[in-house]
Amino acid sequence: MGSATLLHLLCLVIALVNVSLVQAEDAYKFYTWTVTYGNLSPLGSPQQVILINGQFPGPRLDLITNDNVILNLINKLDEPFLLTWNGIKQRKNSWQDGVLGTNCPIPPNSNYTYKFQTKDQIGTYTYFPSTQLHKAAGGFGGLNVYHRSVIPIPYSNPDGDFTLLIGDWYKNNHKTLRQTLDSGKSIGLPDGLLINGQPHSTFTGNQGKTYMFRISNVGLSTSINFRIQGHSLKLVEVEGSHTVQNTYDSLDVHVGQSVSLLVTLNQPPKDYYIVASTRFTETPLTTTAVLHYSNSYSSALGPVPPAPVDKYDFDWSMKQARTYRWNLTANAARPNPQGSFHYGLITPTKVIKLANSAPLINGKLRYAVNSVSYLNPDTPLKLADYFNIPGIFSVNLLQNTPSSGPGYIGTSVLPTSLHDFIEIIFQNNENTIQSWHLDGYDFWVIGYGLGQWTDASRKTYNLVDALTRHTAQVYPKSWTAILVSLDNQGMWNLRSAIWERQYLGQQFYLRVWNAQRSLANEYDIPNNVLLCGKAVGHHP
Repeated sequence: MGSATLLHLLCLVIALVNVSLVQAEDAYKFYTWTVTYGNLSPLGSPQQVILINGQFPGPRLDLITNDNVILNLINKLDEPFLLTWNGIKQRKNSWQDGVLGTNCPIPPNSNYTYKFQTKDQIGTYTYFPSTQLHKAAGGFGGLNVYHRSVIPIPYSNPDGDFTLLIGDWYKNNHKTLRQTLDSGKSIGLPDGLLINGQPHSTFTGNQGKTYMFRISNVGLSTSINFRIQGHSLKLVEVEGSHTVQNTYDSLDVHVGQSVSLLVTLNQPPKDYYIVASTRFTETPLTTTAVLHYSNSYSSALGPVPPAPVDKYDFDWSMKQARTYRWNLTANAARPNPQGSFHYGLITPTKVIKLANSAPLINGKLRYAVNSVSYLNPDTPLKLADYFNIPGIFSVNLLQNTPSSGPGYIGTSVLPTSLHDFIEIIFQNNENTIQSWHLDGYDFWVIGYGLGQWTDASRKTYNLVDALTRHTAQVYPKSWTAILVSLDNQGMWNLRSAIWERQYLGQQFYLRVWNAQRSLANEYDIPNNVLLCGKAVGHHP
């Protein structure tokens, strides 16, 4: 073979390699969002809401595993503002988490460009404002991460895809609600429920086809029960985990949680009620939408399908939660099966027991974790840590077990080490349901139980196929146990997803740390980082 022919072949090989590298690079998605106020009537009377690009709820983000998101957020409100990406792990990148412990809020008439990746994730998620009580005015939206075409999913591709953002709603605007909380009083029960920001919505499909319903509870305070008249709900994914595909008549979805359901339109052609109602409230609230068969000429008729019989039947809900199982043989975002990580064989390096409470501090209602009611400082914890600014937070306030002393206010950070494997027990001694969320991670929900957790409770743990998710409910006078593999360095918010409780102190931060700075563990501080508080004047 001549040298010219060899050279030609070598050039061809190099060209093919370069093409494959270009094709293999993860996609970039660019967005510009402007946040403004608007006036709408979600529950029939005009009120101020928060719009993103003029939309309520905000635009839906449809992404694919490993997409890189470059999102310029312009704040046209009269208050500082942040968005957080609920369930996106922000691998090695808590700089982009969008909470007050990691980011300075965006000042009015200013902007910040988020840069993050949906690294090794699939599933149904949301975004919402983390600042003040802005979530009560809107600013939330759906965030769906679809699988890469080369990674199989454990069901046939659905014929369509519906995103339903369901949540409670208050007629008072967010500033009035905030004043109520600042005065030391609860904001009380909501005034109604909305689906996609509307009291009435319609979702249209073709008879005989199967559709994905992506359900998220974006409310402030109440669990919901979801059902569709005459149709079964097949659970296939929960917050990034493929599940054993059980079928349900209705599902409880707690504050901050998301589920994905397959629904086959296998009934006679007409319209059917889609129903959401509050759970565990004295006066249940209900809202309906319509599932419209495209060949239907008949409106939805008959009684709205009821919720589970007893509105205080926590046992029914807990039993349902225990049926959620990890699909051990399915791939998630990566080629390896979910079950290849045998979490149940790992001995925890640390056990942390957390008890929520509602103390009066200085005569005002607060919420606390192990007696500490969290207070946001003017300087984000992440910046204080990076610039070695003293006096911003304490790693000694929050103890690993509850104490019996009075509640007190502090800025609490729990120190942990990168690659710790920890067991957390959420102990709820109150009469109300709790919902706990951890940024930066998902975790295995290994057990639920009534009463006080004890060492003997471990005998009831599911150490084989427990679900991984980012938000877990804790029933009244009960406990929930989780396992977390701390493989994501950063400063991560562990908080109540019930926003009144979060606002008044039921939260803290996990500092997942390795003393040796390395890009293998954590990305550098962004060049466009916003500085505030005592971080002003420091240079990245």
